[in-house]
Amino acid sequence: MQEILFLAHRLPYPPNKGDKIRSFHMLRHLAQGHRVHVGSFIDDPKDVRHLPHVSKLAGGDVYAPVLSPRFSRLRSLRGLLTGSSCTEAYYASRGMAAWVQRLLRDRPIRHAVVFSSSMAQYLMEAQGIRRVLDLVDVDSEKWRDYASARSGPVAAFYRREAARLLAFERRAAARFDATVLVSGPEAELFLRRAPEVAGRVSVLSNGVDAAHFDPAAGFADPYNGRGARVMVFTGAMDYWPNAQAVAWFTAEVLPKVQTFIPDAVFYIVGRDPGRTVRQLANCPGVTVTGTVPDVRPYLAHAAVAVAPLHVARGVQNKVLEAMAMARPVVASPQALEGLSVKVPDEALAGADAAQFSARLVACLTGDMTALGASARRAVLREYTWDASLAGLDTLLQVSSGARVSAAQS
Repeated sequence: MQEILFLAHRLPYPPNKGDKIRSFHMLRHLAQGHRVHVGSFIDDPKDVRHLPHVSKLAGGDVYAPVLSPRFSRLRSLRGLLTGSSCTEAYYASRGMAAWVQRLLRDRPIRHAVVFSSSMAQYLMEAQGIRRVLDLVDVDSEKWRDYASARSGPVAAFYRREAARLLAFERRAAARFDATVLVSGPEAELFLRRAPEVAGRVSVLSNGVDAAHFDPAAGFADPYNGRGARVMVFTGAMDYWPNAQAVAWFTAEVLPKVQTFIPDAVFYIVGRDPGRTVRQLANCPGVTVTGTVPDVRPYLAHAAVAVAPLHVARGVQNKVLEAMAMARPVVASPQALEGLSVKVPDEALAGADAAQFSARLVACLTGDMTALGASARRAVLREYTWDASLAGLDTLLQVSSGARVSAAQS
């Protein structure tokens, strides 16, 4: 049994948002036959209760200090003084650095996986271990996208962060043995930004637990029989691109749909909606649920799932999960960019409000059973976690382990 170090900027459990879904399945894959030592931060105090589960799954040491968002934001400002990115400073921790160094000294660790660029700082100088860096997507590009959507000092700050973080991403990719990204377009973008690491960058796609997201499982109807007119968005609502997407949809798309279908409604399903998102519930036909115990019933009984993101990096799990549930999906081109999805056979695209609303009217008034079935087949064909993560063993140069037990899953 080999020992592997796994670092992630956020505790990889529960798998209830995009990055945690990927990091959880990556950890579970690594733990199949190997002892994994996990170093991560806890940014939600409620997640402390999940530490025993992570420890049992990993089988090794777990170091997961609670991260104070307020203190970390103040600490991130050091990046402005030192010339580094604020992202690096936000996740800088003497305790984490000491734990990593102690672990490398005391344990026979020869392989490491680092999830997200912000955690690469802890293994930049490590010797004698094979290191794989999962950037997931080009995080610096996200800041560039943010800058283009803002103006004034905020835009200037975002442009600075984009430049500083890209410089760090390039240094990390040059020092690590391999770097992976979630999709072909993200990998191509990073290689345009960092051509010096060509040959050491590859794609490790996301997957979907199709047995979990299975429409045949049967779910109670959260819409009380009104699902035939429901358009649903699922996602973490404290994430600005998601909040911006639902605000745009409510203002620009929903009224156009309601012109043709007056009883059409829009459900925004996701944790931690901010004030701007909560206020959307005042608009006709809009419901904001906040945190729900399970998004699957909301997908299973909706007529159509929407992903109207204007800023989208990598692979959108919300799209894959809806497709796995055999729901027709209408998404922006940005939300579909990283997916091997055939439009219009497996999903529908809406490039602007008029096109988006037209696709939705068709979904709400027509029989979309065939489209939903094609969507699920596409997920089963292209996006299983076992297939997606098989390449990780090759990059780490470790053998794949035995299947994780049902008690650990």
